[in-house]
Amino acid sequence: MKIGVIADDFTGASDIALTLAERGMSVAQFIGVPDGDVDSDLGAGVVALKSRTAPVQEAIDQSVAACRWLRAQGAEQIILKVCSTFDSTAEGNIGPVLDALAEMLGAQGVIVCPAFPENGRSVYMGHLFVADKLLSESGMENHPLTPMADPDLRRVLAAQSTRAVGHIDTMVVQQGGDAIRAAMDTAQHLITDAISDRDLFEIGKAAKGAPLLCGGSGIALGLPANFGFSAKKPDWVGITGQGAILSGSCSRATREQVARFSEIAPSFQIETDLAVADGYDIAEIADWVMAQETAPLVYSSADPETVSAAQNKHGSGHSADAIEAVFSRLANALVDKGLRRLVVAGGETSGAVVTGLGAQMLHIGPRAAAGVPLVICDGTALVLKSGNFGGPDFFVEALALMESPQ
Repeated sequence: MKIGVIADDFTGASDIALTLAERGMSVAQFIGVPDGDVDSDLGAGVVALKSRTAPVQEAIDQSVAACRWLRAQGAEQIILKVCSTFDSTAEGNIGPVLDALAEMLGAQGVIVCPAFPENGRSVYMGHLFVADKLLSESGMENHPLTPMADPDLRRVLAAQSTRAVGHIDTMVVQQGGDAIRAAMDTAQHLITDAISDRDLFEIGKAAKGAPLLCGGSGIALGLPANFGFSAKKPDWVGITGQGAILSGSCSRATREQVARFSEIAPSFQIETDLAVADGYDIAEIADWVMAQETAPLVYSSADPETVSAAQNKHGSGHSADAIEAVFSRLANALVDKGLRRLVVAGGETSGAVVTGLGAQMLHIGPRAAAGVPLVICDGTALVLKSGNFGGPDFFVEALALMESPQ
């Protein structure tokens, strides 16, 4: 293994796994820290954790354990994969985890860059943009668990980290890899600008030999070439059979996708009050899904006002846990009944689903959309989509791609 990735959620893990696979590496995504060793020929291993919103010490402990395992598999470079919108709070978990990994690996001048230009995420003068809007005006300021009200990543990370936070600006990045490398010794953590894929490839050149990086999936674009790999398309064999959509994300993009898909397909809404009361008959919902002639939608996605009201009533953690439990049990029941294609929207929802399926490892296929791969889990085709990713018709497109050999 050349590159080891510690991802703070499941969709983020799939996202960066796709990036590495498309750059020519053999990639496996692991659900949690594996118990044993893996094939020594594996190019990259991605450990998917559910640590983004976990208690800080729990996130640190999980990430350090993942790093220790990846290093034992031979990983020469570690990436802490975070969301391209840098989802976190004033307490963490990005800063505390990054500090712990840097200490463990003896890393200094750690590049931190969540930019993903293909999906509209760019970092300019230390500020994170989503398309043409600052992060704080993108809808992320209303995120129910990690509201991002400050677009200045230098301030965001400094509030979480005990280490100095510096900045490698656009003027330096556009001078290329040598200039970036020369700037890497100026601080412990370095928010690094990137507004194009070219910038990310130059960052990759500068990071050759660096023990630790932190960022979104885009930060991996230029790294495989440092180990002699070149781009190729991952293999895929089409999978047919009953399909379904499970959507728990409340992002603006997913709500649009839910609205669009609901116009053409059967849908069933999971309501927070009933989920908290454990009032759903999972077998009954699964029977309804399997009886549909076309792939149906089961969703809890709602607007920020509805989510806020539910959190105020039940507590944010309790309501989220209850809804995730419904999706986890439902996914298991559906696959037991023969479901072959499953599209999941939302990082927390994806984590609940793969946990419910008892998945240990996912095989990475080609892309369903930027940052979103097709994956295989014990013969079932899955798409695990971050809430903000994909166009308005993503659900229809992903279901069709699963069926077609690539």
